[in-house]
Amino acid sequence: MNARMAQFYALTKPRVVQLIVFCALIGMVLAVPGLPDLRALQLALVACAGIWLVAGAAAAFNCLVEKGIDARMRRTAWRPTAKGELSDTQTLLFATVLCAAGSALLYVWVNPLTMWLTLGTFVGYAIIYTVILKPLTPQNIVIGGASGAMPPVLGWAAMTGDVGPQALILFLIIFLWTPPHFWALALYRVEDYRKSGLPMLPVTHGNEFTRLQIFLYTLVLFAACLMPFAYGMSGWLYLAAAVVLSVGFTWHGFRLWREYSDAYARKTFRFSLIHLSVLFAALLVDHYMP
Repeated sequence: MNARMAQFYALTKPRVVQLIVFCALIGMVLAVPGLPDLRALQLALVACAGIWLVAGAAAAFNCLVEKGIDARMRRTAWRPTAKGELSDTQTLLFATVLCAAGSALLYVWVNPLTMWLTLGTFVGYAIIYTVILKPLTPQNIVIGGASGAMPPVLGWAAMTGDVGPQALILFLIIFLWTPPHFWALALYRVEDYRKSGLPMLPVTHGNEFTRLQIFLYTLVLFAACLMPFAYGMSGWLYLAAAVVLSVGFTWHGFRLWREYSDAYARKTFRFSLIHLSVLFAALLVDHYMP
């Protein structure tokens, strides 16, 4: 991969997009009873590619809009747009091509509903969240989290052509997971956010209030994580994993609230990634258990 290609690839925020596609894949798997046939596998592959392209486009557009903010934050100052390595025109064209290609792929080879939902997610993240909510309100993560919670819904729609209650349960889990995940990051990056001018919760309401919110969200998330079992989407394997992971996340939230340190905030942020990834992996394994 040459330097220019690497710069464009970096704009897509690969690690974030990988998690998005993984969550979409979980929605696809759960929407198909039993083992998928060849046609279902092909459909899932095309849907993953389309979702990846549109998600990468949204990430690139985000880098374009926030290049000034990114340049002031140590965590993001390396991005090609923040360093001026890619022009606004190059970035916008790249995002447009990715979005158009992904949307066409989903419309023609998957179904129109998935295309419109994915495009709506793009608008929700790239425009409503990035341009409007993020610089306007400390509740940006909560409201904007709706876009981040859409991947399982997209996956479900790709395989079934509709949106069922099971997909909405998965949506709810990610929606409630997002605030404690990002606020833990914001706690130990608070000076970065203060310099950027973004009204993140630790900047506007302080460290202690944010820690309490993280703990409260982990409690509500705990209840949401039990819903797949309660609704009959999963069995005892998932329930066991959900309880262990949710107890762990709640404990991290409680300790962070009572005994703060930047190191523990970082540890809580990392655990949140493990929580979501292993939770959805447990759903996947449980789905194929006899």
